[in-house]
Amino acid sequence: MASVVKCFAIDGIDGYPVDIEIKTLEGQPMISIIGLGDQAVKEASERVQAAIDETGYIFPKKRVIISLAPSDKKKSGSHFDLAMAIGVLQQNEDMAVKNISEYGFIGELSLDGRLRACHGILPMIIAAQRNGIKKVIIPVENLKEAKLVQGVTIIGLQNLSEVVRFLEGKNVDVNRMSDKMEQEDWEKVVDFADVKGQKELIDAVILAAAGGHNMLMIGEPGCGKTMIAQRIPTILPEMTEAECLEVTKIYSISGILPNGHGLIRHRPFRAPHHNASLNALIGGGANALPGEVSLAHNGVLFLDELAEFPRRTLDALRQPIEDKQVCISRVNGTHTFPSNFMFITAMNPCPCGYFPGSKCRCTDYEIIKYRGKISGPIMDRIDIQKEVKPVNYFELEQESYTMTSREIREKVKKAREIQQIRYQNEPGINCNAQMSTALLQKYCVLDEKSRQLLKETSEKYGYSARVIHKLLRLARTSADLAEVENIRLEDVKRILNYRDLDRSNNKMLVVN
Repeated sequence: MASVVKCFAIDGIDGYPVDIEIKTLEGQPMISIIGLGDQAVKEASERVQAAIDETGYIFPKKRVIISLAPSDKKKSGSHFDLAMAIGVLQQNEDMAVKNISEYGFIGELSLDGRLRACHGILPMIIAAQRNGIKKVIIPVENLKEAKLVQGVTIIGLQNLSEVVRFLEGKNVDVNRMSDKMEQEDWEKVVDFADVKGQKELIDAVILAAAGGHNMLMIGEPGCGKTMIAQRIPTILPEMTEAECLEVTKIYSISGILPNGHGLIRHRPFRAPHHNASLNALIGGGANALPGEVSLAHNGVLFLDELAEFPRRTLDALRQPIEDKQVCISRVNGTHTFPSNFMFITAMNPCPCGYFPGSKCRCTDYEIIKYRGKISGPIMDRIDIQKEVKPVNYFELEQESYTMTSREIREKVKKAREIQQIRYQNEPGINCNAQMSTALLQKYCVLDEKSRQLLKETSEKYGYSARVIHKLLRLARTSADLAEVENIRLEDVKRILNYRDLDRSNNKMLVVN
């Protein structure tokens, strides 16, 4: 009779149960691993044999067949090792455990039988909870991450020998966790109090953060664009427990969640370089791992030097920005990763970077060609376009007070609370930037003067329907910041002042 041991695999950002079936047959000694496993799974045969031998047991001198069911789904990773080893020992009658079906096993084996930490523990433990598995044995290094899931008994052990003794009911010291494994702050301590001389830009940033809007900053080198972008996560509302869990799952399967860390509580800030590949930005690879757009989920994706990114790479951002998720198709299936982020970008106004200052020698044609590297559909998805003025260092020395991140966050938090009350019966809508067309018609009603102003501006600059919808969402956020029920004329005037690039491009003279 075959032995069956429970394990788990990853599909996208979710886990699913895998039955490890082991059967020994008479014949030439060998191991066959079937079930569409990758190279790491196939190499498990050597690790399992060495670990069992090191533990003091004798690997069966028979033909051993190991099947990973369901057999029609591709599987990857080295975390199946422990389940395979337990199944072989059970099949060889080296250990007798009646309730083996109550346990799930996750862990990579070293050649001396030690358990190594694995990636993707969190979604696999969630899969165990959903499938009624109440006890899961894992490497001790993954203990804190696994204990984020309620309703499952997590047993952290160090080696295969301890696992066998524990299953046989012998006394084993379990759940060891160092005091050094406390949650650490991943982020550098940054604050908006460091920013001086950019009051108009900070007002635009507050508007963007209050409604979850996308933003482009245009300015010459050294005027503070990157400095401000790095501080945006410090003014966003704290993540809910559900958001923290979702972000932690993404980092766990990506292998960039350090062992010993628990829940990620800070909003992510991702700033990929402009030479990042399409797969690195969107996600992909042989096993379809999340890209930067998913690693920035519930946080900020910052693209500095926007015009230096390849146009094909930027255009690939259309779906993640609009749909808040990205679908990646591979031979082994289609994977969907969440990508609900604030899209913050920065660029120089011209090739030399100093337009419209006296240092600039670029022609209108060169400037328009440079800005044309960013396609219209991408620009349509950016709500705020704000010019960043250069600052005078010596004048800044005399500036005594600027708002701190904590003070700004309180403003943003109040506006977000208004929005959460407004959308409490709308599933999937948490802020104004996520409003659907139907909700726009319900919550963004303009009076006649406001409507006429918006119409005249739209005709002047040739706004698409998407841009007008984004302007309406911005106006709604401006009213929320002022804590008023209806959108006012001053709200419309305010948000139209945040389309600096449209006005700048309109002044350009190009001779064909």
